Amino acid sequence: MTDLPMTVRADGLPERVTIYEVGPRDGLQNEQAVVPVEVKAEFVRRLLAAGLPVVEATSFVHPRWVPQLADAAELMAALGEEGRRLPVLVPNERGLDRALELGLQHVAIFGSATETFATKNLNRTFDEQFAMFEPTVDRARAAGMDVRAYLSMCFGDPWEGAVPLEQVVTAGTRLLDLGASRLSLGDTIGVATAGHVKALVAAFADAGVGADRLAMHFHDTYGQALANTYAALEAGITTFDASAGGLGGCPYAKSATGNLATEDLVWMLDGLGIDHGVDLAAVVATSAWMARELGRPSPSAVVRALASAG
Repeated sequence: MTDLPMTVRADGLPERVTIYEVGPRDGLQNEQAVVPVEVKAEFVRRLLAAGLPVVEATSFVHPRWVPQLADAAELMAALGEEGRRLPVLVPNERGLDRALELGLQHVAIFGSATETFATKNLNRTFDEQFAMFEPTVDRARAAGMDVRAYLSMCFGDPWEGAVPLEQVVTAGTRLLDLGASRLSLGDTIGVATAGHVKALVAAFADAGVGADRLAMHFHDTYGQALANTYAALEAGITTFDASAGGLGGCPYAKSATGNLATEDLVWMLDGLGIDHGVDLAAVVATSAWMARELGRPSPSAVVRALASAG
């Protein structure tokens, strides 16, 4: 068995992509057990050492919402100077205050493309969420921070069903207009298919938002994450969120299973000859280690294949 796929370039695809690692935040927030802070810090360090250019470390949310990330400040302190350049999720101004106190440089906000999920996740209506985010983004930018925007339920909502393309574009452009540098489009419950992905990217292009301002955040609930990634590559997307070992989901959407696994993404990119700068063996080893810490096998097909081969 080989440890690397054969490389065959495909026409019309980007030469390089950025993998935005969300395992320590989006991955661990959905775990039943609370992972010790020293294990989280080691997880982040190992991912950085594997060459991942961006590792989202944690979220400054109220512990009542996501108790698994209640140690956010302690984790960032443990990461020291290295942690200052890592992005964190901030739900509101209180979360931003904590990020500012620690001298962090990158934050992310998390909006919804649907009314129901905004109400359940943010305790705001669809329109009210933007008013909530505005002072957070303004203050972050005034402090010299970069702000990323996540948009959830872009391809389907468990309460509302299919989400119209124009509704997603409206929500996304409003977040960008607030001052976000990039918009990550989330397939929160994993229902997207390849044609849907291309149609949404095209709808944003029609609204004046190019692929260079978009990222994709796929879940593999129905086994479509890699197919959707390939469609997004064909549409010109060059930033992809992924989670080491396929960890994660969404604590507020029960049908949201694991994220696109970083290793599965890297394997496909390697086969396509697309540069990404990540050491596959190092990420696999990290995910196998974390799986042992969590006491269960990794959801990633590539981790299972390579770890067993090793």
